[in-house]
Amino acid sequence: MDYQKILDQIHEELTYKDALGKVASYIPELAKVDPRKFGMHLYCDDASHFSFGDSEERFSIQSISKVFTLTMAMQLLGEDLWERVDVEPSGDPFNSLTQLEYENGVPRNPFINSGALVIADILVSNLQDPKRELLEFVRKLTGNNTIDYDLDVANSEKSTGYRNYALVNYMKALGNIKNDVEPIVDFYFHQCSLAMSCKELAQAFMLFANRGKLLETEEKIISKTKTKRINALMQTCGFYDEAGEFSFEVGLPGKSGVGGGIVAIHPSKYSVAVWSPLLNKKGNSELGMAALERLTTLTGFSIF
Repeated sequence: MDYQKILDQIHEELTYKDALGKVASYIPELAKVDPRKFGMHLYCDDASHFSFGDSEERFSIQSISKVFTLTMAMQLLGEDLWERVDVEPSGDPFNSLTQLEYENGVPRNPFINSGALVIADILVSNLQDPKRELLEFVRKLTGNNTIDYDLDVANSEKSTGYRNYALVNYMKALGNIKNDVEPIVDFYFHQCSLAMSCKELAQAFMLFANRGKLLETEEKIISKTKTKRINALMQTCGFYDEAGEFSFEVGLPGKSGVGGGIVAIHPSKYSVAVWSPLLNKKGNSELGMAALERLTTLTGFSIF
């Protein structure tokens, strides 16, 4: 399979000029991102790399980070984790408060904001220094010790994150948050501010395409069973109330973020990341969705 030829064709076909989406503006720092940015990187199971555009420029990965924190929480708690967060698609916006009232403070899944905040609470409870340990985990997955938080983004989120404070307070009132509110949201805002490139994201997510092991060293990070669970959640819940559309159009497990990034994996074949900050009405990268649809169409590979 000539992946570089396919990526070059995608790059030729798609341009920001055709996108109708807008850069995320509810986080002030994200509103400053150049809407013309567009990059894609594919990392194969034979350790080969293929890319185009702005694939090595770092950006705020936002909710893509929820896959990393979920992986860490599953390492710590195993099956007990699911007593505090469910595994069902939400069908509602990622920051919805409505479902929590009906479901007694148990979030539908770990990828909506309320679910990720419960995961943050678990990590705050179980780790000595959760921000440092998350950073160490991501650096290990990529083999790159220069990855860091974008503190401007973290502070920007903190200044406008009233709904996330509301989610934590509401779940605390219903007994599903164990720590004080401030350390939880502080950790959450930092995890969302992680700055990574498409290349680094593709390298990190190869873990989930390679049965829970690092590709270069074959070191086991998480069990094959837990990897299967995470991939299933990415397939059904990785795009909020557009998860069905992504499965229909692309047919891969993946995760999006409002920074404009999307990562997807094809088990035992590749991991791929794409970045374009222009978001559709559901908060997912418009060009990113289109690029991944073209990838699975042109290669003929999806999990279905």
